[in-house]
Amino acid sequence: MRNLKRALAVLFVLILAAAVLFFVLENQQAVSLMLFGWSAPALPVAVPVMAALVVGLAIGPLLGAYGVQRSKRKIRASARQAVPASN
Repeated sequence: MRNLKRALAVLFVLILAAAVLFFVLENQQAVSLMLFGWSAPALPVAVPVMAALVVGLAIGPLLGAYGVQRSKRKIRASARQAVPASN
């Protein structure tokens, strides 16, 4: 069973890599992005798109972890308030 999971994971990674390679090869048109008057050098379309994907993949889990930690703090705070003080 472990070997099947590894084989499926390797197959998934290979298919994903092939899709990324195909995307990069198909999007070679040069574009220049502008933001607040600053103009980036002309790059193939695939470069800014892949950069946005990588940034999103990095930021998403960080925001998710922040939300989980915030929820845990709220739960702990409400649990402390619910426990009566024993004298």
